[in-house]
Amino acid sequence: MPTTLLPIYEGLAAARATILASRREGSVALPPAVQARIREVFGAELTAEQVVARVLHDVRAEGDAAVRRYTAAFDGAEVSAFRVSEAEVEAAVAAASPALVEALEVAARQLRAFHARAQRRSWVEFQGEGALGQLIRPLGRVAVYAPGGRAPYPSSVVHAVVPARVAGVREVVVATPPRPDGSVTPSILVAARVAGADAVYRVGGAQAIAALAYGTEQIPRVDKIVGPGNLFVVLAKRAVYGVVGTDGLPGPTETVVVADDSAAPRALAADLLAQAEHDPLAQSILLCTHRPTAERALGELAELLTAAPRREVAEQALAGRGAVVLVDSVAEALAFANEYAPEHLCLCVRDPWRYLGLVRNAGGVFVGEHSVEALGDYTAGPSHIMPTSGAARFASPVGIDDFVKVTSVFAFGPDDLARLGPPAIALAEAEGLHAHAAAIRLRLTALDSGAPTS
Repeated sequence: MPTTLLPIYEGLAAARATILASRREGSVALPPAVQARIREVFGAELTAEQVVARVLHDVRAEGDAAVRRYTAAFDGAEVSAFRVSEAEVEAAVAAASPALVEALEVAARQLRAFHARAQRRSWVEFQGEGALGQLIRPLGRVAVYAPGGRAPYPSSVVHAVVPARVAGVREVVVATPPRPDGSVTPSILVAARVAGADAVYRVGGAQAIAALAYGTEQIPRVDKIVGPGNLFVVLAKRAVYGVVGTDGLPGPTETVVVADDSAAPRALAADLLAQAEHDPLAQSILLCTHRPTAERALGELAELLTAAPRREVAEQALAGRGAVVLVDSVAEALAFANEYAPEHLCLCVRDPWRYLGLVRNAGGVFVGEHSVEALGDYTAGPSHIMPTSGAARFASPVGIDDFVKVTSVFAFGPDDLARLGPPAIALAEAEGLHAHAAAIRLRLTALDSGAPTS
């Protein structure tokens, strides 16, 4: 079997010791170029966390002045007006290829249809003179972060803005890093228009998260920030959580492909390569029950790499984070996948629906060989912003619930007081909260006597 592309593990013991261990927080060091830039900007050796803390402090204290300073330092752009003008958006749309516009519109339609099925509605259930229920209300203002690093992702704009719009969010804005000349990648502007965003701001990195969380002279404070970003964006989102809501802390993208002897080796190789081309830290893992199929897949992968436009990125990802694990059964592979909790889980096996019930932890499951994960990244319908780094154990893809909040409704009649009051008093007194008990007892006494509570 070829050994130059991916490490190969015979069985799960070694895979657990290495692949799962790679998820430890802080295991990825900052590249030397990034460290050098930090020294140049701050005049000191700082960790990523320390950089973010300084940026957040300065933006909160200085507003737009700090945002401009850090935009110049990290993006090389001098920006005076952060909001992209309507004329710039119109020019980007006019210059866009019809194929791109149509593709974004197809994606938007699919997303609207999918997320409309998941909408929640307020409800109140009356029982006698009382009632219980929930008010479902959309958030007021949401920001979508759109990365602008190695490659712009207009699809991510659509995959975040459309669910927010379906949920009824009043105002949706997009923040994306400017290019060195201060302009914004045109495809991001086109995607924002197609998806229905209200505004686009030319600001990125931790300074964007700080501005959106705290508000500045030009950039409005939002209620929630969603969307992927680099390490500094993720750390900033973590730091401002509580001031604003966030959708999670997405890390490098990842795919686990489960295959048996029925899988097409070239299709397996194509899926592994598609994941690896995202980023040097992307993770592509093949769990295979059949050694010859795995061998042929690696051979096909080597061939596909020779013509890959992003070969250098993909080779770094495959060599540094990829793996092939030989397993005894599909069930064993899925047991490992549940421990790993991948962003994407692909079932390239015979009778894949048979195994869907074994899946417990995954951002998205792609059932069968025709269900190519790359299609889910663009035009399928569910949002492609999914939990990574094991967060699928407790988190979900971006959806309607990210853009609404729930208010509980309480209405008690006399029967409710009589039935629920005494046990509530007992619990309050057990907790030493005697004023709670007294407040309930006051109502019960008035109820028994027929007198008013005043």
